[in-house]
Amino acid sequence: MIVDIVSLQQFYQTPLGQVAQRFVARTLVDFMRGAQDCRMVGLGYAAPFLRPAIARCERVNLFMPARQGVAHWPPDEKNLACLVEPLVLPAVDGAYERALVAHLLENVGDPDEFLHEIWRILAPGGRVAIVVPNRRGIWARVDATPFGQGRPYSVSQLGSLLHRNGFDAQVWTEALYVPPISSQRFLRSAGLWERAGLRLRAPFAGVHIVEATRQDQRPIPVRQRSRRLRLSPRLSPASSHAGAPVPQRSGDACHGNAARPTLSYVHGGAHDGAIRRAGRSGGDEVER
Repeated sequence: MIVDIVSLQQFYQTPLGQVAQRFVARTLVDFMRGAQDCRMVGLGYAAPFLRPAIARCERVNLFMPARQGVAHWPPDEKNLACLVEPLVLPAVDGAYERALVAHLLENVGDPDEFLHEIWRILAPGGRVAIVVPNRRGIWARVDATPFGQGRPYSVSQLGSLLHRNGFDAQVWTEALYVPPISSQRFLRSAGLWERAGLRLRAPFAGVHIVEATRQDQRPIPVRQRSRRLRLSPRLSPASSHAGAPVPQRSGDACHGNAARPTLSYVHGGAHDGAIRRAGRSGGDEVER
């Protein structure tokens, strides 16, 4: 279930949300410094971490998914945000040199198609930073925060997803070692939790932050064609082909049912050529 824009805004206004914003943004400092004079796009709800890019980048846009909703951003300046469909991004090929993804990869319906779109809109050699919940972390197990929604990832799962869609993972970092406890008294020790987790390389961090580079050659994976149920109306006369008589049930002739055509539906997947005929009163079906 994707978190709506109002819930995201409300979370980052809470003390716990402000702690999360501070610790995640700290891991993105080098990524932002390297974006000097670049064209950058934020995908999902990247607003809490994208603000430093406005002063550094040549152009900044924020794409928010339709299921999430959109809000004016930045709130005190000219709007740079727009509502998009994540699998069909409104940008030409190679339009951006940097991309920041937050609160989206774990909620998108088709992660491979989404990463394909990111690969398309990035220029050759472009970089993407992705913030995604850690499958082994505590934050992914608590529904009260946005990091507890959607599909969390392990390092191997995220690395495999990036590799098969034309990205080379360069930098791996973690954040949010502090448990998601909203007590302000507890949050005073959040810095100690974060420093201890980073020093010990503990496996229970709340999020993974990975920076990946767009490869020049994107591998084309073998995609299975999705089978969708397609109902096609077919009128089939009760008189069978080749003049063969149609068996009648008792009572059909007296009610005039034997000569009436019936409307049936066939599955449009693996049996596109099937013709089904059935008696009006629910007789046996014949397939060809």
